[in-house]
Amino acid sequence: MTRRTQSCTRSTWSTSRCTDFRLSRRLLRRALAIVSGLSALALLTLNLQLYSPESADYGPDQLGEDVVPQLRFLGQALRRGAGERMQAVFPEGYLFTHVLYGLAWVEVGLRVPSESALHLQALEEANWALERLDTNADRAPFSRDLDPPHGLFYSGWSNWLRGGLLLLQPEQSRPLALVDRFQAETQALALAFDRSPTPFLPAYPGQAWPVDSVVAIATLRLHDSLFPERFSMTIQRWLEEAQARLDPLTGLLPHRADSRTGEVLEGARGSSQSLVARFLVEVDPEWGRSQYGLFRRQFVAPFLGAPGVREYPESIAGQGDIDSGPLLAGFSPSATVVLIGAAQVQGDREVADALIDASEAAGLPIRWAGGKRYLFGLLPVGDAFLVWAKTSRPWVATWSEATLPQVIEPGWRLPVHGLSLIVAAGLWPLTDRSLRGRIRGGNRHRPA
Repeated sequence: MTRRTQSCTRSTWSTSRCTDFRLSRRLLRRALAIVSGLSALALLTLNLQLYSPESADYGPDQLGEDVVPQLRFLGQALRRGAGERMQAVFPEGYLFTHVLYGLAWVEVGLRVPSESALHLQALEEANWALERLDTNADRAPFSRDLDPPHGLFYSGWSNWLRGGLLLLQPEQSRPLALVDRFQAETQALALAFDRSPTPFLPAYPGQAWPVDSVVAIATLRLHDSLFPERFSMTIQRWLEEAQARLDPLTGLLPHRADSRTGEVLEGARGSSQSLVARFLVEVDPEWGRSQYGLFRRQFVAPFLGAPGVREYPESIAGQGDIDSGPLLAGFSPSATVVLIGAAQVQGDREVADALIDASEAAGLPIRWAGGKRYLFGLLPVGDAFLVWAKTSRPWVATWSEATLPQVIEPGWRLPVHGLSLIVAAGLWPLTDRSLRGRIRGGNRHRPA
């Protein structure tokens, strides 16, 4: 009796174990099928995103249909502390996220009728962003002891946004306080350039990045397009001095310069040249387009088919840092995003078209609750750079479509399609094995 009971128990345990094993295998097969199916769907979506709207849909007079949804997400994120989170990622994270949000709203306002509700919203949101930059706490990372106070980076970008708000409004409607502040800040910038022995003023104590001077000088040019000319001599002097201090290797403005003499400390790099290309054309259209051509020829190259920006010239091996962010095979993702804005302003349809399509694929955009975010909304400063870049248009210079040497092959999407097919082929055995397992399982229980 005892032996029969033990035998029965062992048989029951064995049967239960076999049943559990078969169940586990079925669950595993189904999980593999789901994962491979989702991966195939993601690959299909990625490849379709490579055929997104062209750059013409974003400017200079068109408002892309996804621009306001992107700004809606950003506005909500900033009001929930995204700027403070981005400040923890890199030193200018708070300022960049807010100022680019405001500048993108200015771009929206420039494209819609002045009496429309969207134009009013653009004014309100751009002004809100400027107010976020104009407090003692927000200026704290930038030294007041510099000339101009708080350094050229803070002064230049915030004043460019201030000028954008004036650009949005007819002369008779501009708030007097805003006009006075813009003129006072522009005057302070001009005096700082006039007093300086170098065209490259410091952004931080003892540290100067020429790109910051380009943005600041562009605000002087913006002033003279909005009001009677005052700063042409300062601008001309800056142009002459900057052209005398170019990087000898590339013929471009250097990445870093000595804050006392203006001598080159580090040659041209992609992360700063993408921004230079956006703003220099506002200061001097002819030189700005010439510098863009040099930059494009030496730094823009295919990466998986699409155009990308090398952080360093081909002859120089360098590492990523706080300016460039992480590099992928020598290419800077952040500089590549900013290049969209430079290409838009320069009228470079070829590069702008390809980069906007590539950003829609690589950025994994998601639409949710009326907003649109990239990379799941984990890096709002990236969303800010992208929406600002896509909508960028000249504020002072005259836009025209450029004729430039081809840098992108007509079939630039094919490498991505080919890589996707290879990945899909690797996923298929998992799905196929799962399906065959389910069929065998179904046959095993089919009545005779």
